[in-house]
Amino acid sequence: MSLRLAATFARRELRGGLQGFRLFLACLALGVAAIAAVGSVRAGIEAGLAREGAALLGGDAELELTYRFANDDELEWMSAQATAVSEVADFRSMAAAGDDRALTQVKAVDDLYPLVGSVALDPDMPLADALAVQDGVPGAVMERALIDRLGLRLGDAFALGTQAFTLRAEITREPDSAGAGFALGPRTLVLRDSLEASGLLAPGTLFNSKYRLTLPEGTAIPELEDAAAETFANSGMRWRDARNGAPGVAQFVDRLSAFLILVGLSGLAVGGVGVSAAVRSYLSRKTEVIATLRALGANRSTIFQTYFIQIGILSLLGVTIGLILGAAAPIALAPVLEARLPIPAAFAIYPAPLTEAALYGLLTAFIFTLWPLARTDRVRAATLFRDSWDGASRLPALPFIAATVSAVVVLVALAGWFNGNWFLTLWTLGGIAGALALLTLAAFLIRIAARRLSHRLRGRPRWRWAMAAIGGTGEGAGAVVLSLGLGLSVLAAVGQIDGNLRQAIAGNLPDVAPSYFFVDIQKNQMAGYTERLESDPAVSRIDSAPMLRGVVTMINGRPAVETGGDHWALTGDRGLTYAAQPGDKAVITDGAWWPADYAGPPQISVAREEAEEIGLTLGDTVTFNILGRDIQGTITSFQEVDFSTAGLGFVFTLNPAALQGAPHTFISTVYAEPEAEAQILRDLAQEFPNITAVRVKDAIARVADVLAGLAAATSYGAAATLLTGFLVLIGAAAAGADARTYEAAMLKTMGATRRMIAASFILRAALLGFAAGAVALLAGGLGGWAVSTFVMKTSYSVIWPSALSIIAGGIIATVLAGLGFARRALQARPAQVLRGRE
Repeated sequence: MSLRLAATFARRELRGGLQGFRLFLACLALGVAAIAAVGSVRAGIEAGLAREGAALLGGDAELELTYRFANDDELEWMSAQATAVSEVADFRSMAAAGDDRALTQVKAVDDLYPLVGSVALDPDMPLADALAVQDGVPGAVMERALIDRLGLRLGDAFALGTQAFTLRAEITREPDSAGAGFALGPRTLVLRDSLEASGLLAPGTLFNSKYRLTLPEGTAIPELEDAAAETFANSGMRWRDARNGAPGVAQFVDRLSAFLILVGLSGLAVGGVGVSAAVRSYLSRKTEVIATLRALGANRSTIFQTYFIQIGILSLLGVTIGLILGAAAPIALAPVLEARLPIPAAFAIYPAPLTEAALYGLLTAFIFTLWPLARTDRVRAATLFRDSWDGASRLPALPFIAATVSAVVVLVALAGWFNGNWFLTLWTLGGIAGALALLTLAAFLIRIAARRLSHRLRGRPRWRWAMAAIGGTGEGAGAVVLSLGLGLSVLAAVGQIDGNLRQAIAGNLPDVAPSYFFVDIQKNQMAGYTERLESDPAVSRIDSAPMLRGVVTMINGRPAVETGGDHWALTGDRGLTYAAQPGDKAVITDGAWWPADYAGPPQISVAREEAEEIGLTLGDTVTFNILGRDIQGTITSFQEVDFSTAGLGFVFTLNPAALQGAPHTFISTVYAEPEAEAQILRDLAQEFPNITAVRVKDAIARVADVLAGLAAATSYGAAATLLTGFLVLIGAAAAGADARTYEAAMLKTMGATRRMIAASFILRAALLGFAAGAVALLAGGLGGWAVSTFVMKTSYSVIWPSALSIIAGGIIATVLAGLGFARRALQARPAQVLRGRE
């Protein structure tokens, strides 16, 4: 009976329209829309990857080997399972045209490539024709960036290693490019047979061979994967299939979108502040209605249910608006997104991300409206004779507190479950909660400080009025600091993290980073290579080391993943080296190095920090698969290895006798004066055309570009949070418009001029904006320090241009929001205002 009556009252209340709830709906809809849009884009990309899995992979399945080609038995097994097998070799090399050199990612293919999809060329022609031998010279195709870098035109000649090629066309679309992973150079496509005389695929050189398979209809891929794992056991083979044609891309998209959704939750938290303020303002206007209902016999339950139903219906409306916007935005922007994305996407309406966004929105609305709704329980019939809403207890009864805490727990649990990354979820939401707590405390302290300062500014009326308003009993200070502060906190954290990353990169380059990183140096080339560099006065330092690649397969006789999990040193193939003695700067922290002439069972020295992360101790055994052969060694020492200098660094170093018999090449870093770098590259490329040079500054710039893209994506999410905060500011300014009008009327009556009153309003807004920006800088700076120190492993310092822009942004936002509603207050006539308050 109580619920039916409450529903009737709620329906009648809603007849009055949405006046007072526009801010409520806007905040809720914007937060839900941001989360729904991010989730829909992720779902669209995942659908595109699934749909185009075979094309992204280049076949139904792929078997990848490290630095070797499949032997006859392995090829026979693959041919028995597939209707077609295509071989691809992928490696880095230097493309040379005259005196110009450029790093390129070479893909050496066979006549069957690509098994699925097609390569688009400009001018349009079959790939076979573009790569065919004409007049004794094989053809090649390149990406536009490489063509421009070398200054080539169609028909021009260039060289890979010692082999000459003719550029026949530009690559405009490569079907399997998204699954190839991160590349330091633009793509060049050639036939593998054309590289036989190039010297680039000699034993020990760094390349990956990939075998793409088309499978008969109805092939059980999981069973075939198990069979391949058994057949290629201990060979270092890696398997991929069309179920996930670009696993690196899929994982990246999943993690980035998960983080952006968590950033979106901070926007919902900001919106929650606006939602709570809107409900509080609405209910304060309904005090007499509530008191009248109590006087007529309505019990507490009926009154609470009346407004709970009403707010619940409005919450559903706000969430629905947000879902419509979030679902429609990716579809409307599909042409733009598809043109910018290097991977396929299928933008449509996906129920899963919309459901996730709806749950977040409803839970946020519940969390932020329950406490102000609970205060209806404290309104008595006597309120008809005095205003007791503001005097009501701010802390609700215990059941309401328990319900709010339970809703927060459910929200966190859902976020962790949907994202699949509890560490990221707990730290991000914990940071949001910490920022909210810090901002709430700051708002409280600001009001106390302003109240005390107002009594000490008797000779400065403008400042005194501003301080008195900030320290008053209204909700202005709290709404401004919370709503604007949280959005600015996210922006501040992003700015500090991005600035420190750039500072770390730029700070390391001049002093410690090498000029070039050379790979694929043959053993018989080391003497000539070293002689050229040591005779150059512009070269200050040369570091060289033998280089092999291997896969860590076992630790103490158990699969490596069981011991070290998904640690980066255990995933994929890893660089290995050998040394008779520790390097000049090596610091052995535990154990002892082997004698220089040691020839016994293999011994291993491991980088200390990585060993601790994996859980390795002295005496443990580690098994490497190198070119299909297992080598097991015992850990006899740990050493400090600094990977931050872009110099040579290995997680695993073995004694020479353990690896010298395996085919391998050497790698080297060269530290030289910038003006000598081009000549060094020309001389070495001319004498040793098989050697590949990676310019360290260029490689770091590519990584920096990726990081800048991530920072930009996060900034967009933070901007949505900030926009929500600005809406809350506008709502707070609108809610206080009547109070400012009355204040202006009183001040005019006492002799104040419009200019003095306007200056007071501007000071009030600027001070609150400064406070919100300063607290946001503190909260964001703490977040930036935590990420930089514990996640990025870089040093941290405050990036002052970014910091000052945060404070300036807080001041500008509050002043603009305040001035928008100050004009009516300044123009109102005191007599009319004061009569209206009688």
